[in-house]
Amino acid sequence: MLRELLSGSGGIDPSKLADAAGLPNDPASIAAIFGQLQQAMQRAEGEGIDWSLALRQAEQRASTGQRQVEPVEAERLERAFDLAGLWLDEAVDLSALPGTPELLTRRSWAAATMPIWSQLAEPVATSIADSLTRVMSEQAPEELRSMIQGASRMMRGIGGAMFAMQLGQVVGQLSTEVVSGGDVGLPLLEDGRAALLPQNVAEFGDGLDIPTDQVELYLAVRELAHARLFRHARWLRLHLITAITAFAKGIDVDIERLEQLAEGFDPSNTDELRDAVANGALIRPKSPEQEAALGRLETMLALVEGWVDVVTADATGRLPKSDAVAETIRRRRATGGPAESALATLVGLELRPRRLRDAAAMWRTVTDAVGVTGRDALWAHPDLLPTSADLDDPGPLAARLAGGESADEADAEFDKGLEALLRGDLPPADESGTDDAGTDAGDADDDPDDDASPRAS
Repeated sequence: MLRELLSGSGGIDPSKLADAAGLPNDPASIAAIFGQLQQAMQRAEGEGIDWSLALRQAEQRASTGQRQVEPVEAERLERAFDLAGLWLDEAVDLSALPGTPELLTRRSWAAATMPIWSQLAEPVATSIADSLTRVMSEQAPEELRSMIQGASRMMRGIGGAMFAMQLGQVVGQLSTEVVSGGDVGLPLLEDGRAALLPQNVAEFGDGLDIPTDQVELYLAVRELAHARLFRHARWLRLHLITAITAFAKGIDVDIERLEQLAEGFDPSNTDELRDAVANGALIRPKSPEQEAALGRLETMLALVEGWVDVVTADATGRLPKSDAVAETIRRRRATGGPAESALATLVGLELRPRRLRDAAAMWRTVTDAVGVTGRDALWAHPDLLPTSADLDDPGPLAARLAGGESADEADAEFDKGLEALLRGDLPPADESGTDDAGTDAGDADDDPDDDASPRAS
């Protein structure tokens, strides 16, 4: 069927299939898609997915309706970045960025972020391809196994190409919705790199009863805060990407649902196929392990976005309309955009964390308790970050931070105790807390310095 379809002799309307897959369905695009799929059929096993297809689709989609940055607009936004950096210095204990913030077109944003998008999407594409090839091999009769093996390789190549093109379309559409490099909460740009999309910033401010310069300044502060955080917490970028890819590897195809769809598939009516693709009906429900991983990931994303919200509010207190801009961002975040919904289906991940308000309230409580320096010190290591329980009730965390030792003091005490243990100055105690002679281990030595032991902070 696939060979007939790609040769143009099949009974399936290719424009309807392209529409069902979320791809352009005009004749020129259809011809280009079929050419790319035919090339994918020839790819050797083990070559992986050709993500250049995603980049070409994204750049093509982003270029539609794109305009270049006007000189006057660029000068105004550069001034906004300069002032935003000064205001942010007063609100955070994180150093300024080494480079100059950038102004990107939609196409340049799509190209700059595609490496991360493809890295996040590859485990999903691989999982789907593995599921399809596995079921083909399992259900094929013995005499057809060798033929099926060749068909499986072809399916993997075609499926990877289709997935890459779908991803490109989604990222291209997303480039028309985002206003900055960190707008979706993920580290899509390199560490230390901040950017605004002037065309989208202007469209964001259209219709708002807020002066343009205030909107631009507020968004510049948010973007710098996001970029500074990921540059300061060097571990955070890899931590998030690893968590997302680990979650994505568990995504699997619902073979029974796929078989039902195939049995009743009407080539002249692809609406059912399009709906199944759009609403994620072909993906199995999340496993308990995936649900747990998703919960941890959502907490981390909420911590990032909540921190950015709090420091942006503090840094923009001088702006008369800062609250109005913040409320617009909250409404925009709550509803999301069509590209975000498509990406959630494609990658299996909602970009907007559900516990954002709880995270922002927690960071505000911590700031009031220990100040800016104490709050930002929690980003030094993942083990220091607040947990989901802290989002439920930040009071104990704030009290512990306000009344306890600093992270440096705790580390120094731990190192001191560990060194003493390695020297043999602290004989190990049994589970009852006494040594072999029945004497309390804490009284074995009257030297108060040797009475210390490593403590969890």
